[in-house]
Amino acid sequence: MDIQRQIPASFDRVQRNQYGYNAKQVDQFLLRARVAFETPNAADRQVKSADVRAVSFDPVKGGYAAAGVDAALDRLEDALARRERDELVAEGGEEAWLREIGRLAGVLRGRLHRPDGRRFRRPTKAKARSYNTTDVDDLCHELIGYLEADQPLSVDNIRRAVFRPAIGRDGYEESQVDAFLERAVELMASID
Repeated sequence: MDIQRQIPASFDRVQRNQYGYNAKQVDQFLLRARVAFETPNAADRQVKSADVRAVSFDPVKGGYAAAGVDAALDRLEDALARRERDELVAEGGEEAWLREIGRLAGVLRGRLHRPDGRRFRRPTKAKARSYNTTDVDDLCHELIGYLEADQPLSVDNIRRAVFRPAIGRDGYEESQVDAFLERAVELMASID
């Protein structure tokens, strides 16, 4: 594949006075992702499912509408996660994949089974932004149901989770909750 080839813009744009994703950054990332997806050797791939999960784009006026880009990134992440799972199974057998799933689930369960209001750190600064503890705990209960009681839960519910804001010690530290949710998405994408 010719790396210089540009991916045609296939996303709607927001109005010129509204903010959307930087189109150039989106196109460059998706080009790198396409090259990675078409690369047969896993060790040579520059974009993995975790990279898709972590990518962010600068907001610019008249940029790409976030909803369309986010949906495409979700599909890409799912496809890469399936491929990574299949390669792990091909290399180490299904037991290697099950061990990895068990490891991730164990990490999540340890935090999920903490008492409500005590699952995550509280910010140390009095005025720091934080997440509403009830909202986060409610999502944690849904995750417990998914992991332990086979209750349906879409990975997109985790990806799109929105919590009411809190201030300082009234809420959970945002970065710790976000890191935890990334691990939950990683697990769910590799299972589903």
